[in-house]
Amino acid sequence: MAVLQMHYIPDPVLRERARKVRDLADPALRKLADDMIESMYHYNGVGLAANQIGSLKRICVIQLPEDEEPTVLLNLEITRKEGEREVTEGCLSLPGWQGRILRAEKVWARGVGLDGKPIRYKGATELLAQALEHECDHLDGVLYTDHLRAPDDLYEVEQGAEEEGEGAVEAAAG
Repeated sequence: MAVLQMHYIPDPVLRERARKVRDLADPALRKLADDMIESMYHYNGVGLAANQIGSLKRICVIQLPEDEEPTVLLNLEITRKEGEREVTEGCLSLPGWQGRILRAEKVWARGVGLDGKPIRYKGATELLAQALEHECDHLDGVLYTDHLRAPDDLYEVEQGAEEEGEGAVEAAAG
């Protein structure tokens, strides 16, 4: 496994839409997933999308603090959202900054695992819902900063002083 180079805002690859993974048997896909997991750990994230490390394959990895193992999601898509809440969010591609944005209270999503089996989330809440939306946005070329309602909603934070709690995803979402 290898730690891959993070791409930071304003790198144009972060604005590109990732392409659907069609060949699930490609051995390079397993290596990419393993390297993404290693990179997510290295950068202290809860999630990482492929375009953050320069790949335009529609793949992301997520591991919440309570998860024993990371989840690899191919072809992630959000199928439904419900409700709205304000959250504090950060991104590995914009270190040292956080923003207050609106995210859904509940999220329905689907993807495929590396084994080719479907993965479905029905009414995911809290940090999982936020991470699914954040990573899916990345795969669509959307950044959390696009959801800011006012310039003052983005603010710089000191290293190690990121907000904690259910809605905080600094160094969390990719």
